[in-house]
Amino acid sequence: MSSIALLTPTYWRDLELCAALCDSVDRFVTSFSTHYLIVADDEVGLFSRFAGPRRRVLSISDFLPRWLRPLPQFVHLRGRRWWWSVRTRPVSGWHTQQFAKIAGARNLPEQRYCLLDSDVVFFRDCDLERVTGGERTPLFHTPRTIRSDNPMHGRWTTQSHALLGLSAPTFPADDYIGHMISWDQEAVRAMTDRIEATSGREWTEALCRARDISEYLLYGNFVVSDPHWLRRHRLTTTEPCVSYWDNHALGAGDIEGMLRDASEGQVAFSAASFSGTSQQTIQLAISRVQGSRSGTLQSLGMAPSR
Repeated sequence: MSSIALLTPTYWRDLELCAALCDSVDRFVTSFSTHYLIVADDEVGLFSRFAGPRRRVLSISDFLPRWLRPLPQFVHLRGRRWWWSVRTRPVSGWHTQQFAKIAGARNLPEQRYCLLDSDVVFFRDCDLERVTGGERTPLFHTPRTIRSDNPMHGRWTTQSHALLGLSAPTFPADDYIGHMISWDQEAVRAMTDRIEATSGREWTEALCRARDISEYLLYGNFVVSDPHWLRRHRLTTTEPCVSYWDNHALGAGDIEGMLRDASEGQVAFSAASFSGTSQQTIQLAISRVQGSRSGTLQSLGMAPSR
C-alpha cells in the first residue's frame, strides 16, 4: 500500500471552512498518514488549534522559493493577498496555494496525496485507501467539456500545454479539476522537471510568469500526454466528492437533495466558496441527512457506524 496523505493549502478567510473540514476528516476519514495544512507564515498561530497526532500546520515559506516574498497582510487587491519578487510580476495567494500543492506533493514524505480545498466537508465514512489507493492513482476527468472560448478553463488548458511543451490543445478538451483530487509524487516530480526543461526556468518561476494556470489541468494534461505516467493512473469520471460550482447560494433543502442522491462512492461535499453557500447551511443539511440515516438504521435494529 502506498502511503497517502491529505493536503490542504488554506488562509485566514477560510478559517471557518477549514474547521469544518478538519472536524469531518477526524470523524470520517481513515487509512491516511497525515493531514497537512499549509498556511502563510503569519497565520500559523491562527490555524495551530487544528494540529494533532495526524495533522500538521506548515508554513508556506517552506514550499516557496526564497525569492518569492509576501507583501504585508494589509495589502489586498480583490480580497486577495499578494506575493512579490524581482523576477516576475506579483502573484496572488490563489497562485501560491497552487504552488504549495505542487511543492507539498513533491517534497513531503508520502507517495500519494489527496488534495482538498478548505470548502470540502466529509459526510460519510471514507477509507482513503479504497478511494485513492491501489496500484494505480485515480485521475478524475470530465471528457471534452472545456471549450476554447471558456474564459478561464480555455486559457488554463492552452497554458498547460505550453508549459509542458505539448502541441496546442484540441477543443473541446478534457477537464481534470475537482474538489478531491489524487496525485502521485513521482508524477508530480516528473511534471515539474518537464516544465523546467521546457521553460529553461525553475518551475515556480515559470508558473509565476505564465499566471493563467490550473494545477489540476497541468497534472492531468501531463499524465495523459505520457504513456508511462498514464499507465501509472486509472482514468475515472466519478469524483468521490459531490461538487457544486455555480454562483448562487444553495439552501439546506438543495444540499439535502444532492446528498441523498449521492452515489455510494461519494463521501464528501463541496460548494465552491464563491457560491456564497454558508457553512451553517451545509452543516444543517448534513446533520438532517445523517439524522435520517441514523433513524432508519435504528428502526432496522442496526447502529450507525459512527
